Amino acid sequence: MIIPIIILVVVILLASIRQIEEYERGILFTFGKFTKVLKPGWNIVLPVIQSYKKVDIRTRAVDVPEQEAITKDNVSVRINAVIYYKIFEASKAVLEVQDYYFAVGQLAQTTMRNAVGEVTLDELLSSREKISSKICNIIDKATDSWGIKVENVELKDVSLPEEMKRVIARVAEAEREKQAVITKSIGEVEASKNLAEAADMMSKSPAALHLRTLATINDISPDQSNTVIFAIPLEIMQAFNQDTVAKAVKKVTKKDSK
Repeated sequence: MIIPIIILVVVILLASIRQIEEYERGILFTFGKFTKVLKPGWNIVLPVIQSYKKVDIRTRAVDVPEQEAITKDNVSVRINAVIYYKIFEASKAVLEVQDYYFAVGQLAQTTMRNAVGEVTLDELLSSREKISSKICNIIDKATDSWGIKVENVELKDVSLPEEMKRVIARVAEAEREKQAVITKSIGEVEASKNLAEAADMMSKSPAALHLRTLATINDISPDQSNTVIFAIPLEIMQAFNQDTVAKAVKKVTKKDSK
């Protein structure tokens, strides 16, 4: 009589053994009431009387589906994101919310649309980290009562309508042309200053102009296909005129003396 009872007890004990992995926690219920959190290892869960539910406490990465939102400056965009969270209190994740996985995903979608609606398109494209941090803080605060810690939120992609892409491309092209014109004008101002300085130096030394002319001719002379038009400085022509006038005066003076 004792042996069958012992065998029955052993069978019940073997059937009651439940293994909890290191990355899991078990929520134990006795007669439907929460009893305790089961730690990793072997645990006894009595059939019929008790039940349990496993909860994975590892960090979970959830892909937030692409959402259509309107920015503060009334531009329609499509955005998607990924959210990283983990359960820090397994009992709350089971007792306080029916399906924490679904709940966190829905909360992330709503928060993401609201956050995008509070910024302009330029802010959305240039300040993704700031917006992601804001979304993370809002979701983390809302999920504290569920025993969930939101570690990070990353905006993966921002899709714009084709018309808006063309407008942005035209704006970028205009900005580049503007910068090119400014750069060119700055170069012309610097070149004019250098030329003015060079002209001042050459005006103080007439021979400097002749030397510069000869240097220019020397630079282009190796190429036989070029035709060089040599401009004679006005000073040389004036010197020639002065010599001619002097010779003519001398001739007239000699004739008169005779």
